[in-house]
Amino acid sequence: MRATVVTSFDQPLEIFDVPVPEPGPGEILVRIEASGLCHTDIHAARGDWPVKPNPPFVPGHEGVGIVERVGVGVTEHAVGHRVALPWLGWACGTCDYCVSGWETLCEAQRNTGYSVDGAHAEYAVASARYAVRVPDGVDPFEAAPLTCAGVTTYKAVKVAAVRPGDRVAVFGIGGLGHLAQQYAQLFGGETVAVDVTDEKLHLARALGATHTVNAAEVDPVEAVTALGGADVAIVLAASPAVIAQAHRCLRRGGRLVLVSLPKENGFTLPVFETVLKGITVIGSIVGTRADLAEVFRLHAAGHTRVAYEVRKLDEINEAVQDVLAGRVAARLVLRP
Repeated sequence: MRATVVTSFDQPLEIFDVPVPEPGPGEILVRIEASGLCHTDIHAARGDWPVKPNPPFVPGHEGVGIVERVGVGVTEHAVGHRVALPWLGWACGTCDYCVSGWETLCEAQRNTGYSVDGAHAEYAVASARYAVRVPDGVDPFEAAPLTCAGVTTYKAVKVAAVRPGDRVAVFGIGGLGHLAQQYAQLFGGETVAVDVTDEKLHLARALGATHTVNAAEVDPVEAVTALGGADVAIVLAASPAVIAQAHRCLRRGGRLVLVSLPKENGFTLPVFETVLKGITVIGSIVGTRADLAEVFRLHAAGHTRVAYEVRKLDEINEAVQDVLAGRVAARLVLRP
């Protein structure tokens, strides 16, 4: 099979012919139909984060495909099922976090496309327990971005406790942001889309944003403050400067939700303003299997729209450059 392989953090990704993997006990073999390109894949391929993957490895954690073989003991899925392979590839199932519904905090977890081979390939092996069934009728190219971009932003809106009438500012309208905006609206929020490109802001308006702010043309803090400030600011742009802007646009009692992971790994928190304004800073990690199942049900019911472009697996390096240059309105999905 053909697979995208990270051989070194300072080299482009390579396409290799490698053997089709065999599912072990509790595992499934999935023929990949679609695999979303997440910015995390780029961070992984470049070794940007403090905990680095070990090359060689296959990236990709938005994989959707058909189960072709099952290993010994698998009862969760059967041959022919369409499943999604999310970031949380495996967790222990017995620690305090797992048993309390926070499996994404499990310290023993394995992550698809990072600590175990992922979905930017023609086939992938996954833990049957952590693969999530895709409802009938959901297009695999729409399901792929929902597998990370969707469930990550859905969880961010949930932990922000968005209430009807809350003004929610989404910083970064792209693969994640266009979905975050929709989930905030489903929770009853009034949305403010903040980005630096007109194309993405046009998408935000088409998806129902109440307000849009082009941060390349106006000061986003002044613009959001002029609206009355934000009750919630969700940061999806991987920039410390944007995090600082999001903090400054909050009303008293506001919630700052951090989702993106800047390479710089930090920003300056103004403690005086945070305390005096009663601001809550929330770190939101990707959602659980249950969250992803909810995301799929919402989409199957017609409540969300996924904006995406399809590229060939062989075009992955060009796709990476387009993402980094901001030339992609929403999500790129690779076709093996």
